[in-house]
Amino acid sequence: MPRTASLARSLAFNALFYASLIIQMIVALPILLLPRRVHLVFIRSYARSSLWLLRVVCGTTVEWRGLDKLPPGACIVACKHQSAWETFALYAILDDPTYVLKRELMWIPLFGWHMAKAGLIPINRRAGMAALSRMTARTRKELERGRKVVIFPEGTRRLPGAEPDYKPGVAHLYVRSGVACVPVALNSGLFWPRRSLLRYPGTVLVEVLDPIAPGLGSREFLARLQEALEPATARLMRESEMRNQGQESGKAERLVPES
Repeated sequence: MPRTASLARSLAFNALFYASLIIQMIVALPILLLPRRVHLVFIRSYARSSLWLLRVVCGTTVEWRGLDKLPPGACIVACKHQSAWETFALYAILDDPTYVLKRELMWIPLFGWHMAKAGLIPINRRAGMAALSRMTARTRKELERGRKVVIFPEGTRRLPGAEPDYKPGVAHLYVRSGVACVPVALNSGLFWPRRSLLRYPGTVLVEVLDPIAPGLGSREFLARLQEALEPATARLMRESEMRNQGQESGKAERLVPES
């Protein structure tokens, strides 16, 4: 597990993070009248400044792997979802992405306005097949524009190490869109736990895996996706644990007085 979190640093980061978000959204209101590409610059700047703030205040860095596996142009990005971290951090590496997100987030003042300008894809998770149909139609439009569509296959944040619970939405999009799906594994939940104010020091590991070419059926695709994401995610979590053990061991050795 990650090193012990500092409550003071965590609280300081949260205060700065949310204050920065609100201030930047207010300052950027005039950008809502400009083309979306201009707005994308604002979102990417916010993502990178937030990653910088997390590193400086909490000592939490990020290591990106396999970025060369991201194809140019349109594709589906199926990302593990352990934390709020990936909801903004992927903007730092993806060119003009759009996220599939629950529609309630679009109702938040300021935040929802900027999300609408960013061209995100809201979904009513209670509407069943009707929601899938609307999501697919909207996704096709965004893919035709050459955008990358980010979707969380399990639909919501899951604890690190939790049993996988993949939803049919990602397979529905994959089959009907006719584009490749790029799995992305990560271990962000170890450092930015869900439903917690604590932020742990260490390195968030994010790995882009081999794309899954279009043409598979729903069941075969979901199996391939899970077979790619789950072992890779478990491997990244084990790597962080080993790094932490190594750091703790080194610290203990330095504390032992020489005879």
